[in-house]
Amino acid sequence: MDRHTEKAAPQSEHTESAATAPQAVQAFGLTRRFGQLTAVDHVSFAVARGSIFGLLGPNGAGKSTLIKMLTTLLPPSEGTAVVGGFDIAREPESVRRVIGYVSQMLSADGELTGYENLLVSAKLYGIPRAERRRRIARALEFMELQDVASRLVSHYSGGMIRRLEIAQSMLHRPSVLFLDEPTVGLDPAAKHAVWKRIQDLREQLQTTIFMTTHDMEEADRLCDRVAFLHRGSLVLEGVPRDLKAGLGPQASLDDVFLHSTGASIAEEGALRDVIRTRITTRRVG
Repeated sequence: MDRHTEKAAPQSEHTESAATAPQAVQAFGLTRRFGQLTAVDHVSFAVARGSIFGLLGPNGAGKSTLIKMLTTLLPPSEGTAVVGGFDIAREPESVRRVIGYVSQMLSADGELTGYENLLVSAKLYGIPRAERRRRIARALEFMELQDVASRLVSHYSGGMIRRLEIAQSMLHRPSVLFLDEPTVGLDPAAKHAVWKRIQDLREQLQTTIFMTTHDMEEADRLCDRVAFLHRGSLVLEGVPRDLKAGLGPQASLDDVFLHSTGASIAEEGALRDVIRTRITTRRVG
């Protein structure tokens, strides 16, 4: 799954060339309001190219809202961001060409085989007919799904479905991959298999990965840098090792969050987000 190049759109005032910018994602005061509710409140950060960045926080903290703005699925109420060298507000179509996105919700069709799901994605991404078979074969091999490509996805395990969804999101060779709670509902073995594929994407393909999670072990294992989102605001950002070191040798990222906010990630969360997570868990488990 080697990279493709895209002709750059006119750049915004914040934008650098996608090929030369040191940052793959930059947010500038991103804010999203729903009536009187401010779900994301003036959030700013940067994600280095080729890194794995973790946005941490409980259900209801604003993580999914933020990732939807970065992937152009939701317009910001205020502020903007540059993703892959393109402004999300001024150049949304260019942003979509250089990103992949795997949401929390199930996106693979259980009534199709793994190969058929990838073929549908290839067509949606506009991959030339002559290229589709080769790209699908490489994606299946990379995700270690080649032996089950002809099996209906309804017979896949939860971990296999997640790997298939990541394969679908990578077919057009994006430079930035967004993963919203990538291992929600998975058992430990499946979770570790997905972690391995995420690490391989960064190490072998130099893909920049932006992931949301409330799993502190996941963030600690995978992320080069993390940021904590609490009630819509960014309260802390840094390298996991350095953040924990400030609290002592036995500290965890959950301890860091508790120290910074006075709340535990496990204790918070909106009811609608909990219900959605449980529905997703039943569907992919």
